[in-house]
Amino acid sequence: MPGHDIIAVGASAGGVEVLIALIGGLPSDLPASLFVVLHLPATARSLLPQILERTTRMPVGVAVDGEPVERGRIYIAPVDNHLMLGEGVVRVVYSAKENGHRPAVDPLFRTASEAYGPRVVGVVLSGTRDCGTVGLLAIKRRGGIAVVQDPKDALFPDMPQSALDNVPVDHCVPLARLPPLLVDLVHQRTGEAPAKAQTPHGLVGEKVEAPEIEFTCPDCGGNLTRNGDGAVLSYRCKVGHRYSPEGLEEEQAEALEAALWVALRTIEDTAALARRMAARAAERNQLTVVAHFEEKVRQAEERGALVRRALMGKDGGNGVSLRPRHRRAT
Repeated sequence: MPGHDIIAVGASAGGVEVLIALIGGLPSDLPASLFVVLHLPATARSLLPQILERTTRMPVGVAVDGEPVERGRIYIAPVDNHLMLGEGVVRVVYSAKENGHRPAVDPLFRTASEAYGPRVVGVVLSGTRDCGTVGLLAIKRRGGIAVVQDPKDALFPDMPQSALDNVPVDHCVPLARLPPLLVDLVHQRTGEAPAKAQTPHGLVGEKVEAPEIEFTCPDCGGNLTRNGDGAVLSYRCKVGHRYSPEGLEEEQAEALEAALWVALRTIEDTAALARRMAARAAERNQLTVVAHFEEKVRQAEERGALVRRALMGKDGGNGVSLRPRHRRAT
């Protein structure tokens, strides 16, 4: 049996510093292929390949669709494209976002597990929310190895902590111990994939029914269906957008904020028009009409104040925010 020669790495906030230390600590002759997803905005210009080239003698480059999977190379997910794996081949795919990200960690983990089974090592590093958890479950279900950075050692602990909470993680270590651990795992022989792996909440392989539910996709407005393994649920629309519960909550908050800004602009436009109509009526000495439009101005100003307080996170002085509050600091 081959060793664990497929290493899939996912990181988000705080990930650049961690990746520099991780890649810099690996030997240049490591007999494995490394695949890296770092969450970046679609408009960003990624300098990650150039940054990592300074820390290692292994070839580092942006992944190209259709290129072969070769040992001793580091493949970086391109901006605004998912990095996925097929059997012996790299896939770069422009498809629906997952958890609001493209590239996203879960598509890499999921397709790596499907193509390479127990040969895969999934590594979850510093980042916010719960990205990578569902993908790491897929790796474990097919006999791969789950590794997370110790949350106490991570600048942003949400991603590794979520993995620890929901996945039967094999290794949880601080950053300094990650490179030697990966070297050891690469040289270990793989075994047969277990039929089912235990988690603290049940079996990874348990199927959760996926009826249509009363949620809509924040990206496209389509209906979402519920999917999941064990305790970890995910939501998917027909065109492929995927969310974890935490990711869906945050995307809904962003959609709500955008809607409130549109509402505030509309309210202020309504008030401005009513003031103009009131002034015009006053010029004509139409006192009843003036009173009518002044009342409209008053109502619009009251509504605008309510919306503005919600947007500014000050609802009646209670400090209510549109943003969901994470369990851990981000």
